[in-house]
Amino acid sequence: MKILIVYTTRHGCTEKCAEKLRGRLNGEVDIVNLKSAGSPTLSDYETVLIGGSIHVGQVQKKIRAFCLDHEAELKQKTLGLFLCCMEEGKKAQEQFDAAFSKALRAHAAAQGLFGGEFDFSRMNFLERKIVKKVAGVEGSVSRISEEAIERFAADLVRNLPEG
Repeated sequence: MKILIVYTTRHGCTEKCAEKLRGRLNGEVDIVNLKSAGSPTLSDYETVLIGGSIHVGQVQKKIRAFCLDHEAELKQKTLGLFLCCMEEGKKAQEQFDAAFSKALRAHAAAQGLFGGEFDFSRMNFLERKIVKKVAGVEGSVSRISEEAIERFAADLVRNLPEG
């Protein structure tokens, strides 16, 4: 079974999570960063996993556009949706719900909130200043949840069609 992980990232967190997820899946797993590689051909894959991150309160435009442009085709696939964000609980769920359409969320075999990180070494001066003020952190911090990635992979495998 061929699996595609499609993502975008601003500072590398979603890329890290996509790689961690790939390591937990069997079979042929391709990873495509929409920001650098453009939109892949979905007909080559039975399973499509889509991941983005929250930047300035919203998921990246390329993820929103990809989901909108391919919604009908995605609903014919085994689908997984994940989000990287620093929020937790209800606020994180609200960001997830805003990132992906109700139809895709209802169709998804796996959904995940993988946590997030602030990597000051990959931020410009203004981004660091905003994060310090808004999030109240003074330096790089990672809250990537290995458990959430493992749970997502297990949910996905459990919901894959036989064969």
